[in-house]
Amino acid sequence: MKARALFFVLITAPALHAADSPDLQIVTRIRQEGFRNSKVMEIAAGIVDFVGPRLTGSPNMKKANEWTRDKLTELGLANAHLESWQFGRGWSSDYASVRMLSPDAQQLYAIPLAWSPATSGPLRGSVKRVKLETKEDLEKNKGTFGGAILMISEPRELKPQDKAAFERYDEMGLEKLAVYEIPAPRDNTRAGRREFRKALAQFAMDEKIAAIVQVGRGDGGTFAVQSSGTWRDDEPIGVPSVALAPEQYNRIARLLDAKKNVELEVDVHAQFYGEDLNSYNTIAEIPGTDKKGEVVMLGAHLDSWHGSTGATDNAAGCAAMMEAVRILKSLGIAPKRTIRIALWSGEEQGLLGSHGYVAQHFAARTDPKDAKSALIVKPEHAKISAYFNLDNGTGKVRGIYAQENAAVVPIFTSWLEPLHDIGATIVTMRNTQSTDHIAFDDVGVPGFQFVQDEIEYTTRTHHTNWDSYERLQREDLMQAAVVVATVVWEAANRPELLPRKPLPK
Repeated sequence: MKARALFFVLITAPALHAADSPDLQIVTRIRQEGFRNSKVMEIAAGIVDFVGPRLTGSPNMKKANEWTRDKLTELGLANAHLESWQFGRGWSSDYASVRMLSPDAQQLYAIPLAWSPATSGPLRGSVKRVKLETKEDLEKNKGTFGGAILMISEPRELKPQDKAAFERYDEMGLEKLAVYEIPAPRDNTRAGRREFRKALAQFAMDEKIAAIVQVGRGDGGTFAVQSSGTWRDDEPIGVPSVALAPEQYNRIARLLDAKKNVELEVDVHAQFYGEDLNSYNTIAEIPGTDKKGEVVMLGAHLDSWHGSTGATDNAAGCAAMMEAVRILKSLGIAPKRTIRIALWSGEEQGLLGSHGYVAQHFAARTDPKDAKSALIVKPEHAKISAYFNLDNGTGKVRGIYAQENAAVVPIFTSWLEPLHDIGATIVTMRNTQSTDHIAFDDVGVPGFQFVQDEIEYTTRTHHTNWDSYERLQREDLMQAAVVVATVVWEAANRPELLPRKPLPK
């Protein structure tokens, strides 16, 4: 395997030398600025601590847009502004309390699910448990649970943790990642989940359910909370809904199984916002010179869930990308192509902000709900070289996914060579899904996501109540910003646009 890789690099090296050998003087200057004068943690604190949670459509999300716009202007970027896309109603909650009143008194760890309606003050009621996972479940339980507080999740079995919560790629892990895997089919269950959520919300309203209680993902005081209701004003709003820590949820389930009467008090303060149904992306640029009509983009999603302050998902990515453009601006040399940073909203609801931007600027389907409808390509499509994304937590960058674009592999391999000593070594042909580069890749624009060390992402921080500033890794974010700045600079200054895959059918 290694011999083949070496042979590949050797036979392609002459073609790469002129156009794609990295500018080592610029690499040195990027490293000096990024490692000796970093502002990445200062930027991260502004997003995480000064703004806080950033649910799409909420006042805090707009505050984050404005803060990042003003910060990018302060860093010297041009044309910093907000671009709108149509979303729906916003939501926020400043208080929630759930207590068990009988057969024992206990304050419970609870977070309201996003877009849950508020209670009219503290709501007390008996708890009933029922499995509601399909429309058939709803149909057979009509007329059964009026006025009850309903537990609708199955208890979660919690086992002792059998591996470290903290994880980095070792050499074996990177070698495995470098081997191409045929991509699995796209997850097409989102539409089905949305339809069931609508049906459940309508069922709860029709049946006059008092409140719904679900179990959060996680354990040991860490649990993840997302949404129950909807931002769409043409869909049912449902009833007050909260998620509990799994240990406490399981206790209530066991009490009910033992035929004990359990009474809860649920108090949710929440507010909807319908004055402005748009949401916003933050955009700013470093203008180019002789190729300024062309653009290289980099970005990360600025929105988060509401259970914590969204540090690793994804203030980390935003801070590293903002630090990358700060580093490039500090060089005092304009790139050939314009470098444009975008900080997205609506990623957590389905890559909505990046899809909205791509549809406005580059290409859109005639029917946005039908991936097989005709693709209408816009003039700006021919002017964008690539989009680079960062959205896998606080870990250092170990390489880049080529997204099945074989022509970029030797180019990226060359660009990463002077960064091997700081850990960025791998270029893999694999696809990776589920974040904003997909909005670009879907319409034939080269879109790439960086490979990152996982750190505590899936074990402790992803969408959880403890995704806070303390989980950020300073040196990793400094390294990520240096790697991103290097790759983006090279893309902005190579003679040609990056090679493209065929347009999707």
